[in-house]
This record gives sequence, C-alpha cells and structure tokens, in this order.
Amino acid sequence: MRNLKLAGHVGFDTLPDQLVSKSVQCGFNFNILCVGETGLGKSTLMDSLFNTSFESNPSPHSLSGVKLKSHTYELQESNVKLKLTLVDTIGYGDQVNKEESFKPVVDYIDAQFEAYLQEELKIKRQLATFHDTRIHVCLYFICPTGHGLKSLDLVCMKKLDNKVNIIPVIAKADTISKPELMRFKTKIMSELAANGVQIYQFPVDDEAVAEMNLSMNAHFPFAVCGSTDFIRVGNKMVRARQYPWGTVQVENENHCDFVKLREMLIRTNMEDLRETTHIRHYEIYRRLRLEQMGFSDLDSDNKPQSFQQTYEHKRQLLRMELQQKEDEMRQQFVIRVKEKETELKEAEKELQSRFDRLKKEHAEEKRKLDEAKKRLEDNQNELVKRRQQLLTQSTGTLGHGTLTLGKNKKK
Repeated sequence: MRNLKLAGHVGFDTLPDQLVSKSVQCGFNFNILCVGETGLGKSTLMDSLFNTSFESNPSPHSLSGVKLKSHTYELQESNVKLKLTLVDTIGYGDQVNKEESFKPVVDYIDAQFEAYLQEELKIKRQLATFHDTRIHVCLYFICPTGHGLKSLDLVCMKKLDNKVNIIPVIAKADTISKPELMRFKTKIMSELAANGVQIYQFPVDDEAVAEMNLSMNAHFPFAVCGSTDFIRVGNKMVRARQYPWGTVQVENENHCDFVKLREMLIRTNMEDLRETTHIRHYEIYRRLRLEQMGFSDLDSDNKPQSFQQTYEHKRQLLRMELQQKEDEMRQQFVIRVKEKETELKEAEKELQSRFDRLKKEHAEEKRKLDEAKKRLEDNQNELVKRRQQLLTQSTGTLGHGTLTLGKNKKK
C-alpha cells in the first residue's frame, strides 16, 4: 500500500457527514427486553428512561406460564427519529415450578434472529425497510433482597449471555440502605463471575468515552428506581418518589444510579449495543443455523470453499437423497403392487370357487326342479286319463239307463 499526497481538495472528507445525513433520514431502531418478576417496576423505569408514558397494564400473578408482550413506538428528539420496541416478560417468576421460566425468553430472542436470517437469505432482500426486531439489550431486574441472586436469575442469565447484551439492574433500590446496597452489588458480581455469566461491558476502545465507560463498568449492577410522579423540590419539578420519611429523586445520582444507566444505555453506548448484537450475537446464531442447514466454510478436507460450492454440494447431496428416497418408494410401490396382486388373485380364486359351488348348487336345484316338474306333469297326465276314464264310464252307464226306460214305455 502506497501513501500519496493530494495536490488539492477532493471532497471525500465529507463521507462522515453524508453517512450522518443518510442515517438521520432513515431513522434508527432500538429494542429493549425487560426481564424480571412482576411488580419490580419495569414499566415505570421505561417511562422514566424516555421521559414519556408508554402503554402498560398491570400484570396478574396468576398466569400459568411466561408470556412476552412487545410494543413498538415511534419517538422523535430534535430531528432524530427512533423506532423503539419494548418487550416485557409477563408472569416471569410467578409460577410455583420455575424450571422452564427462561425458555419463552430464549425462544423469543431466537425467533427474532430467525426472522432476520430468513429476510437475509431471500433472493430479493429488503433489509433497508425491514423492521429489525432483534433484541439489542436485556435489562435484567434483580429483586432487592440483599441476599444475592436467586437460582432462576443465574440460570436465565446464563442461558441469555450468548444471545443478548445483558445489563443487570437492581430494581427499587430505594428499599435498601447504602451499606446493604454496596454489599449486595459485590455479592451479585461475585456470583455472576463464579457461575460464568458474561454480562455486557461498556466498550473502552473509543478514546472519547473510554474513561467514562471504564468507570461505569465498575458500577455494575446499576441500582435504579423509577417514578411517574413529579414533585417540587426547591424551585423546580423533579421526577421523584415521596415517602413519609423523605423524597427519593430519581435523577439524583446520590439517591440511585438511574442517571448513570440512562447515560450509558441511551446517550453513550446505544450504537455499540446495536453493533454488538449484529456482529456478535446474531453472527453466532447465524453460524449455528447455517451449520445446521449443512453450510460450512470448509470442505471435508478442511480446505476453504465458497458459499456457492457449499450450496452445490448440498444440492447434490439432497438430489442423491431424494433419488434414494424415490428408489425406495418405487421398490415399496412394486412390493405393495405385488402384494396387492397376490391378494387379488387369492380373492379371485375364492370368488371362482364360490361361483363354481353356487353353479353346482344351482344345477342341482334345477335338476330337482325338473324332476319335480316331470313328476307333476306325469301326475297331471294320469289325472287327465283317469278323468277321461271316469267320464267314459259315466256316459256308458247313462246310455244303458235310457234304453231300458224306452222299452218300458212301449209295453
């Protein structure tokens, strides 16, 4: 590579400006998954993060399983448009048997990856206008017990750490004291490290935000609390929670880590979360799915091969498999035809034997009927003869009586 000096201004130094203009024109999308038990303030925290009021209904505690509900909103700040999708886990941790509580969450994340993969594999792709629903960050809400993580928390985060960027947050942090909160944070991080759970780390490769992100990585998990109420403190209205003993200001860093979470999540590292989702988590899913489909970058001899070669090889294997199945089906068809012919021949023999038997019985019946008819005719002829004889005898006797009567008259 040779380095050359330009004799004058060319203009490709405006490429960043062109990229910014194009991005602002197309808009951005960001998808947040909130995982946590019912009543930990997930919806309230989302309202506080984006300083608005999203649609939300109280979730019951009597659901038989975990359900995921997503809502998409279009937000605009200055001239930047953001399509925000919030996904809530309804009924998470409310069941007596929590063994499969994480499965609907994992299935939902995989379903969004699969939808993007199917769009990417189309011949006519429309990725520019495709609504990308892949989860960019998972805010895992931890119950403020002060006694460490639950088994469900560890199992779920372990199942999700290679599929989504996990940021653990301690919900309703205003319910425990400062010393308890510090001990609770330390215990949570030690349990995550002991169980091999990989949570999202803010990037430190950019010099502009490296120092800030490095310091924020030490604040995990963030202890937050949200509120939809505004209370006057001094001369201004602040988002806060009013208690009998005092006021907790949501945006006061001395009271909770809400500001730190908002700065890191939205203002500083939103694009890195989107990029990490695409480059790391989606690529892992895509590679595994393509390997399941039979595609690979290496052939049987561990030599590099193109996607086209893999496709042709896979196509040839499928053709051979289809040909083999066709031959097997043809053989089965021939065997079944022979079996059917044998059955038909046996049925034909049985029918022929029945026909012969019925024919013989019919001939016997006919012979018997002929004999009976002949006997009947003989009896009839004999009866006719006897009648004639009787008539003849009766006629002779009547004639003799008439002759005798005539002689008597003469006398």
